[in-house]
Amino acid sequence: MARTRISFDSAGIEIAAHLYTPDLPAVGPRPALVVGHPGTGVKEQTSGTYAWLMAERGFVTLAFDAAYQGESGGLPRGLEDPAQRIEDFKAAVSYLTTREEVDAERIGLLGVCASGGYSLAATGGEHRVKAVATVSTAEPARQFRFGADGSQDPAVFQALLDAAAQARSRAARGEDPGVLTMFPETAEEAGALGGEHGVEGWEYYCGARGYHERSAKFLTWESVDKMASSDVFRSVPLIGPRPILQIIGERAVTAWMAIEVHQAATGPKELHRIPGASHVDLYDKQEYIDPAVDKLTDFFTTHLAK
Repeated sequence: MARTRISFDSAGIEIAAHLYTPDLPAVGPRPALVVGHPGTGVKEQTSGTYAWLMAERGFVTLAFDAAYQGESGGLPRGLEDPAQRIEDFKAAVSYLTTREEVDAERIGLLGVCASGGYSLAATGGEHRVKAVATVSTAEPARQFRFGADGSQDPAVFQALLDAAAQARSRAARGEDPGVLTMFPETAEEAGALGGEHGVEGWEYYCGARGYHERSAKFLTWESVDKMASSDVFRSVPLIGPRPILQIIGERAVTAWMAIEVHQAATGPKELHRIPGASHVDLYDKQEYIDPAVDKLTDFFTTHLAK
């Protein structure tokens, strides 16, 4: 397996990525996948895991850091801009079409968590993408507005919009606008705020389970009002007749978002549940990732065939 550091341009921002190339023999160019990371994640975490495993199955894969995050360029750091996140996927597709080892007619997208939502939106408007799959489908805008389980009091998001407005005013006065911290200090605090889902997220991003120094764990406040007007699922009906596969954990509190996508899809679609798994389990636990990768391999082998 070869992993190569590469970069490409996305709307004037330099995007840092890893390109994974199989050692397996091939006759001609290979099918390829763009793999996107969860919100506040980086390419060295779960998206890199899936990129590596899918490359072992014979696909050229590209895992990248979103603009403003990780090793990619863009200021301010920690900005979550849905439009730019979608553009990053399209720019990654453009990059893959320039690689001689890639068959430009056989490119798919694979998004994990937040990138699940963004990959669906990118596919809707990008006909070079022949198939799209997601793992633990989520959309940051919906999660901010309605909570991970969809039951959040609307007043919570209104309070975040108030804080975002105040931050913009501070910035206009030349003051430090501050940032929105995504995780509390301890797993216990995370559990009090978000239950088991909150604890698992804290363990992955802040604990030994999945910690990475470039995973910023904060967002700029302007990310909040950008997400207020975003609805990346709006593009889902445009994906058909191209196929969609969504893989979710049987215990995922975020499953309602994948169900919404499934109901909106107009082409071939499958919602596949991994028994016993939560949302975060599909980031790093081998007993859940292995069957997910088996399913992804079958899906992309079928739909990216010559």
